[in-house]
Amino acid sequence: MPSVMLRKDEAGSLLFYVAKKDLEETVVSVEHDDPAGWGGVVELADGSKYYIDPISPPPAFPTTLRFKRC
Repeated sequence: MPSVMLRKDEAGSLLFYVAKKDLEETVVSVEHDDPAGWGGVVELADGSKYYIDPISPPPAFPTTLRFKRC
């Protein structure tokens, strides 16, 4: 379960960064992204998918969370 840094770029896109793999990709979709919660399956621009149990209330970005690879 890698620790992932999530932050917004200048354009407002959510960036997903895994330091141990030197992987930085744009998040293209999040299964649950509403005021009630954030999380589930997160898909990146390169097609890879990661999972986190939904968090309520949604986290403030930037933040570091632990994800599982799907």
